[in-house]
Amino acid sequence: MARIPADGPRPMGLVAKDWIARGLVRLVARLPLSVTHRLGAGVGWVFSHWPNRQRRNALINIGLCLPELSRDEQLRLRDRNLVEFGKTYMEIGYLWLRPLEHVLGLVREVRGAELLRRPEGKGLIVLSPHIGAWELAGLYLAIHGPTAIFYKPQKYLDSLILEARKRTGAELAPITPKGIRVLVQALERGDCVGILPDQEPKADKGAVFAPLFGIPAFTMLLVNRLSRRTGAPVIFLFAERLQSEQGFRIHCIRAPEGVESADEVEAAAALNRGIEQCVRICPEQYVWPYKRFRRRPDGASKVYTGPIDDASVFQLLERLRAVR
Repeated sequence: MARIPADGPRPMGLVAKDWIARGLVRLVARLPLSVTHRLGAGVGWVFSHWPNRQRRNALINIGLCLPELSRDEQLRLRDRNLVEFGKTYMEIGYLWLRPLEHVLGLVREVRGAELLRRPEGKGLIVLSPHIGAWELAGLYLAIHGPTAIFYKPQKYLDSLILEARKRTGAELAPITPKGIRVLVQALERGDCVGILPDQEPKADKGAVFAPLFGIPAFTMLLVNRLSRRTGAPVIFLFAERLQSEQGFRIHCIRAPEGVESADEVEAAAALNRGIEQCVRICPEQYVWPYKRFRRRPDGASKVYTGPIDDASVFQLLERLRAVR
């Protein structure tokens, strides 16, 4: 099928699906947050009890990354994670469409707020892993001064996402060479830059394999290159969802030493250690279903494969550990 140019007309099928998705998001956004979270928890509970690939992938990742947990503990964490995963996606429309003052008012506590102060004459690189309410994390960051956020254009709801994320005045920089220039210019002006650091890069250039929870993960070098070029310090920021619909807690954490290293593998490993530190604060709210280890070093076995029942997953994990 021929690709539609980015600036050309969209196929009617995509337009219709986008319209339906936008309507559903607006409908859910009208519900109280407590109701939204209960709906999300219900969806997550169904996914945790019905064999499916998301459920399998979450257990594979938890088994690989947290081998110190017993099998029962891994299963319980997987099931809790899918419940939180449901909440994450159900609350997104609420965070996008409710008045900004109300959304920011859901932040009940901020830990490490002093790290958001930018050094004189320098920008600040802020990394938000996919933990808890990452949409809220981006909004919270942008109220602290001019901010550019690295952004992947979406197939659906793209205009709605742009409108929501720009409410605080943030500049959205697409994941393109032009977008990277926007980030560099923002840091050189002394602004903040927001980046999601835990997705697998698509391109071969600008990434290396580095350990994440001891597993080789194809890891971006963009953060390292921005920091070395501009001298900007690096921190992590994420929004933890509090229980019983009590709101959110913002965590700001200093990045481990080595993120700015001239050694690319050392820098990527330091970046991943920072992600690990964030995940261990509230592991049930990380995106464990995401195929973070899809790309493997040459000769390494595939990770996301085989039957989707739990017994088969544990057999797969045993085989993977045997060849490490």
